[in-house]
Amino acid sequence: MKLRSAIAAIGMLFVYTGQLGAADLLTTEQAPAPPPDERGIWAAIAYSAPDERYGFFWGADKRQEAMDIALKHCERDKGNKCIVVSVFRNHRHWDDDDNTGFPYNHCGALAIGKDENKRVAPWGANSASTRREAENLALKACERSGSQCKIREWVCT
Repeated sequence: MKLRSAIAAIGMLFVYTGQLGAADLLTTEQAPAPPPDERGIWAAIAYSAPDERYGFFWGADKRQEAMDIALKHCERDKGNKCIVVSVFRNHRHWDDDDNTGFPYNHCGALAIGKDENKRVAPWGANSASTRREAENLALKACERSGSQCKIREWVCT
């Protein structure tokens, strides 16, 4: 369970930086622990790059719950190296600002490319206020590799 938490924390780092891709998986930095009273409706996307498996979840009351369930769904889909690549939230109430600086992005997307010359397919994930914007950001991150990418999954809270 400690390994899963460490992997989830590393996945959170990608959300904070907004820079995602298969090469970014080598970082060892950990994201700061979330405050206990984060408000909102949470969602997460988990991805296993070596086997292109993914899982997602939306509608959680807590960030960690969304992350844990997305990881579980990815592993259930036979993902061998699942990590959380995007976590985001929607307002439960419009006065939900918890002063954490974590944005209220309602949608997230995962894009995966095909490149026969690479061992791991290029990918990108991101979140934004709208589905279209999240998809565009995920595609842009994936296509930095020079590959043609397609949206594999999207979710909005």
